[in-house]
Amino acid sequence: MLASQPGLRVVGTAADGEQAVARTAELLPDVVLMDLRMPRLDGVAAIERIGVSQPGVAVLVLTTYDSDADIVRAVAAGAAGYLLKDAPLDTLAEAIRAAARGETVLAPPVAARLASRLRAPEPVTLTRRETQVLAAVARGGTNAEIARELFIGEATVKTHLVRVFAKLQVDDRTHAVTVALERGLLPPITPG
Repeated sequence: MLASQPGLRVVGTAADGEQAVARTAELLPDVVLMDLRMPRLDGVAAIERIGVSQPGVAVLVLTTYDSDADIVRAVAAGAAGYLLKDAPLDTLAEAIRAAARGETVLAPPVAARLASRLRAPEPVTLTRRETQVLAAVARGGTNAEIARELFIGEATVKTHLVRVFAKLQVDDRTHAVTVALERGLLPPITPG
């Protein structure tokens, strides 16, 4: 089907991920169409290997799998695009041409899933110890006081606070407590 499309030429095929990596190195195609579920080496691992050994080759995922995890893993591995196998031939041919031009190509349902995931990021969670440290900060404790209260070193208190700041995307103790309270990560502060 692809060989009949203007400007496209099929230069090789592979039966599994290992063979796909080897054939890519041998044939140096502009674009590789990669399935995700393959024997010997899955598609994501093959994409990563091709990206390292042949960085100029665009890898376009063509699969029936459209779970968030599959999409994110493939794109993070370096896929130039992600199409589903039910894509019409003209859409597939244009996607291959676009990938060859260096463009990112996502099937509309895939793009919608990624956009939704970006709009609703994973909720922030604090570990039990991070919550304990931040609750002690909320009560007005200094690092030394918190360390004594929790039987940990002062440097460990600082490490937990740095992690909390990063998770909450804040720069200071007061802001961390405020954001954590707003998000329900800390119980309300009661006058003591």
